[in-house]
Amino acid sequence: MDQFFWIGLAGALAALLFALFQSRRVLSFSEGNDTMKKIAAAIRQGANAYLRHQYVTVAKVFVVVFLVLLILAYFQLLDNWFIPFAFLTGGIYSALAGFVGMRIATSANARTAQAASESLNKGLNVAFSSGAVMGFTVVGLGLLDISVWFHILKYIAHFDAAKIAQTMVMFGMGASFMALFARVGGGIFTKAADVGADLVGKVEAGIPEDDPRNPATIADNVGDNVGDVAGMGADLYESYVGSILATFALGVAAYPDNSWGAMLLPIALAVVGILCSIFGSFLIRTREGASQRELLGTLRKGTYTAAVLAAIIAAPLTYFILGSWGVYIAILCGLAGGCAIGYFTEYYTSDTYKPTQGLADATETGAATTIIGGLSLGMLSTIAPILIVGAAVIVSFLAAGGTMTTASENYTLLFSKGLYGIGIAAVGMLSTLGITLATDAYGPVADNAGGIAEMSGLGKEVRERTDALDSLGNTTAATGKGFAIGSAALTALALLVSYVDIVKAKMDHAPDLSLTNPAVLVGLFIGAMLTFVFAAFTMSAVQRAAQSIVVEVRRQFREIAGIMDGKADPDYASCVGLCTKGALREMVKPSLLAIIVPILTGLILSVEGVVGLLGGVSVSGFAMAVFMSNAGGAWDNAKKYIEAGHHGGKGSDQHKAAVIGDTVGDPFKDTSGPSLNILIKLVSTVSIVFSGLIVNFHLL
Repeated sequence: MDQFFWIGLAGALAALLFALFQSRRVLSFSEGNDTMKKIAAAIRQGANAYLRHQYVTVAKVFVVVFLVLLILAYFQLLDNWFIPFAFLTGGIYSALAGFVGMRIATSANARTAQAASESLNKGLNVAFSSGAVMGFTVVGLGLLDISVWFHILKYIAHFDAAKIAQTMVMFGMGASFMALFARVGGGIFTKAADVGADLVGKVEAGIPEDDPRNPATIADNVGDNVGDVAGMGADLYESYVGSILATFALGVAAYPDNSWGAMLLPIALAVVGILCSIFGSFLIRTREGASQRELLGTLRKGTYTAAVLAAIIAAPLTYFILGSWGVYIAILCGLAGGCAIGYFTEYYTSDTYKPTQGLADATETGAATTIIGGLSLGMLSTIAPILIVGAAVIVSFLAAGGTMTTASENYTLLFSKGLYGIGIAAVGMLSTLGITLATDAYGPVADNAGGIAEMSGLGKEVRERTDALDSLGNTTAATGKGFAIGSAALTALALLVSYVDIVKAKMDHAPDLSLTNPAVLVGLFIGAMLTFVFAAFTMSAVQRAAQSIVVEVRRQFREIAGIMDGKADPDYASCVGLCTKGALREMVKPSLLAIIVPILTGLILSVEGVVGLLGGVSVSGFAMAVFMSNAGGAWDNAKKYIEAGHHGGKGSDQHKAAVIGDTVGDPFKDTSGPSLNILIKLVSTVSIVFSGLIVNFHLL
């Protein structure tokens, strides 16, 4: 089977070529008039400046961690010398995925606005094509990174299958590390600008969203790109790579007689998913005057068609490689689970359904009831994703050959087969990430297009079209986050098992991992605490950065004469600068938590404490991420539902209450919530990489 691993390189090439094709298609459209070009250039300049500063800051941290890994390798506390260098490539590819997506998004925003001035379908196609560049760049670079390292370890280092799998499961740390910085930093930037612009512009000054008189409006549009595009690209790159690498490690233990086949299957599934996603992308089109439900329908047609095709092709592929229909059922669990999570996320966050409409009703009695309603909606929305993931875990485990009867003959091998089923379910869930991420990444482009349409004075019908695309983008963004969080839960479980297997091989005795072990119990509490402390750090970071924007916007309204009359231009650059400084200053502390806490826990509580930590952070982080993302998405779309003319429309007291709810939801859905799914995987990969240190040096 090892001779078939070249298909990974072929799949990566297909994805990257399709991304190139879509980027050229986007750039072939007109950018509009001179005003639109000027606004787009300002957004692009601000986004490029932020990413440049962010990458310089992150590079310094990467150098320090790289040197630490080299020292550990020198003292033989890492498995081999390849791990520090793979840490670097994972971070570089993750950053590159985000950078490419941001560059095309900042080139597509004005083009989407101009296309929307011609028709709704043309606007949708330009925005979706730019999202496709992001989606297929992420999967292409991810598969390229995995395939290149596999061939290095196989044909240059001459590692066997077991050693390749054990080494490569540690390679996700660089991607996870970069993703967390990108998500947290970008999330702080975008939500500081958004909250500041809304509180002073909409609530205090009573001017429309994206009004050119608002000094924070350019920073808000810049933030959409650095947070919701660059940050999201790095985030889902890490999810994609992490699920495949975790399944590698589980496959070797589950199929000792066919290790190459067990490692080949997730690569083959990823390639099939890329091809099916390319096909599904051509099905997305709409008609003029389409409703929100129709717009959602066209995106569903593309994503669901890709998933169904992947499911059909996976059947003979799985049987050919592993000869197991049970593993195929596990793959179906992942595909079906991803679609189901997407549907329920859409149900709770789209304004075409009752939950968000009910949240809009709560604005009739003020901001307090709006916030209470959003919190309860978010908490309630955790039911479906948790039950779906729970069902996927049990069914995929049993279908792949696992057993829960410890007295069974060959229990260890059967248990390993079941765990492989869980890992391959995560790969199945993310196999069509190319098109799923495209529908997600298109949202910020549509949002920017609406802002450019407003600031450049395009007609009312153009703004109505961009608002329709933007509202759809809020729903697809929430769906994409739910998808990423669901796959993160499965991947985190697979990584936890990989950690246990790796440390068992390094210890001279079996660790006591029962819940009655005090070290495991304390680790569980620490893991749950880490989720809340991380969320608190990121929320308070947005609060402090947003306060600086509020103060600056108020100052400009007060001191620059003629802003409100349109006779003087605001100082947009100062708000962009404040957001940049705030994000770079605030992103380091929460990001370092994911590295420091598992190492300290291991050095004090040993392996048992780390296992508890991983369990605690995975469970609490999953539930918290779903709650925060869905509550934030519902608050945002409740506001847009009112802006569409319900409950008094724009400028009403109900609208102001909805805006306040949305400002609470902004850091929920775009900073803390999506960062948690990276946290639970980064904690796992850090624990795996530093397992040698923890096994050899601990207090208990």
